[in-house]
Amino acid sequence: MANLAFILDPLAGLKAYKDSSVAMMREAARRGHVVYAIGREALTWRDGTVAARARAITPTDDDHAWYQAGDETVAALAGFDAVVMRQDPPFDFEYVAATWLLERAAAGGARIFNDPRAIRDHSEKLAIAEFAQFTATTLVARTPADVHAFIDELGDVILKPLDGMGGSQIFRVRADDPNRNVIVETLTHEGARTVMAQRYLPAIAEGDKRVLIIGGEVVPYALARIPRAGETRGNLAAGGRGVAMPLTAREREIAECLAPTLWARGLMVVGLDVIGGHLTEVNVTSPTCFVEIAAQTGFSVAGLFLDKLEEACR
Repeated sequence: MANLAFILDPLAGLKAYKDSSVAMMREAARRGHVVYAIGREALTWRDGTVAARARAITPTDDDHAWYQAGDETVAALAGFDAVVMRQDPPFDFEYVAATWLLERAAAGGARIFNDPRAIRDHSEKLAIAEFAQFTATTLVARTPADVHAFIDELGDVILKPLDGMGGSQIFRVRADDPNRNVIVETLTHEGARTVMAQRYLPAIAEGDKRVLIIGGEVVPYALARIPRAGETRGNLAAGGRGVAMPLTAREREIAECLAPTLWARGLMVVGLDVIGGHLTEVNVTSPTCFVEIAAQTGFSVAGLFLDKLEEACR
């Protein structure tokens, strides 16, 4: 039996019927582990020790009342057998500050997954630059003129901020789009903010594939997030429909190439986004789709996660 702490968004706001963090905690409880919930705002550092207010919770199978709350205690993070960082973005200053505190906790002996330094160093958008052999034609730039030149060259592109999530602020822009100037001005804040532009991939109609890597092991199924009619974004948060399917040879090639490198950096849970065989994002903050894959295929992603977490804590 282990004491496992999960750093989470407010518990009341979690949608238990589809939340991957809830799936993790339910699986942990089934195995007899003690589960604690920590809010990011509860992290403190004093005299060399990173601690937090942690509440013991007992997960249930009832999606409407998915946990029973126990006692709250103040505990050093190093006192837990593992700490799982599952706070959702935005990746703002407070998120960065949390990774600094968690890095100090790790230096003091806490086992934290995903590794806080690795989370901080991996921009979920820009991390693809390390694996450019798998990407579509991509530009990262801040100056509107550079973005416009890219649009003129390719004719049909996707524009997105580097700090977005869930499909927010993603635009498809064609060279003849009458709103092109205002979109570029808005996304770049008139040259004050760096953005990513990528060649539009028609294969998005077949789904934006979420490929999961858990502790260096590739999950054999992807969740294809298929856009609704009239939409170019497959994100579930943007109304996409999730369909689980076996990995293609190309998706497995990409995932197996990245897996050992990312796991060596302490990234236990990684969600790759792949469209038409092209890597578009490397998600490391709080990758999802555990529940949908398990429900449609019977493969327990949460079970694999607990296997890897238990192994790492031995």
